[in-house]
Amino acid sequence: MNNMVDIDVIIDENYIEPKVNILTKSKTKQVESIINSIENAQENEYPYLTGYIDGKAEFISQRDIVRVYIENRKIIIETAEKLYYTKKNLTMLESILNPSRFVRISQSEIINLYKVIHFEFNIAGTIGVEMENSKKTWVARSRVKSIKNIINNGN
Repeated sequence: MNNMVDIDVIIDENYIEPKVNILTKSKTKQVESIINSIENAQENEYPYLTGYIDGKAEFISQRDIVRVYIENRKIIIETAEKLYYTKKNLTMLESILNPSRFVRISQSEIINLYKVIHFEFNIAGTIGVEMENSKKTWVARSRVKSIKNIINNGN
């Protein structure tokens, strides 16, 4: 019976949105499967994006996106494995992306909070961001306050 998952549901009116905590000794295939199942339950509300690579269109799950940014006047969707181009602008993407997962950190970049390794605060008041794919980026000064609020609220 070691494949059984112990599930507790706690009804608490302080939570507006459901919150899931997974307590485990290590990240196993079973844990990954649970995470994917939970994320897939939300997929219907937050659609796949279309990205273009080598002249071909591919569907991209929002959970696979590390960040979306502008480079050389083109919008790029970055996953752990690939870089895609998209025909949508950043404002349109921001309205489509799951707001509990994605946040705009500058005029030209949106990041996936679930793919952040850590935020680095420096004396100058800026915030560096290291992503899961080892990419580093910076929060624009105009967005520092909102990012600090997100970090402090755990959202």
